[in-house]
Amino acid sequence: MKKAIILLGCPESPSQTPLAVYATNKLTGMGYKVDVASTPSAKKLLEVSDPEEHYIKNKIDIETCLDELEEGDYDLLLGFVHKDAAVSYFVTFYHILNTKSLALVFHRDSEKLEYYGNSVIENTNADIVSARAYHNPTPLRVRLDRALDKLTKEDVTVKEKVEEDN
Repeated sequence: MKKAIILLGCPESPSQTPLAVYATNKLTGMGYKVDVASTPSAKKLLEVSDPEEHYIKNKIDIETCLDELEEGDYDLLLGFVHKDAAVSYFVTFYHILNTKSLALVFHRDSEKLEYYGNSVIENTNADIVSARAYHNPTPLRVRLDRALDKLTKEDVTVKEKVEEDN
């Protein structure tokens, strides 16, 4: 089974928690086992949002999981990037895991949005989904859906290529 890790930092943006639940649901539907690595406050919001763990079954502390993280542990890294610290976490996880990566860059301020996006671009080769979002998660959700559809098509193409080669 494919494995994905979602990174959640400070939950000050109201869009982050519902988008994390949404992304976990989408990735699970795509056949991924999903771990959500988060700060303690983001974890508490997830526990309140999904108390019976219908969507988010595997929650881990973002700091402590770094000690045990190794290349090959995950097939996909999905990071929520809306602060400097989130950029740092995403870049760190990206370089440790060396796997397919997608940064969800969002902020209500367009200058900060551009700055965070550029910081990810300068330090990784990750795919980036970017939108002005704070209270309304819809712009980012629409872009996330497109990125995940693209990822699904890439997976199908690779699978077809492997089958042709055999």
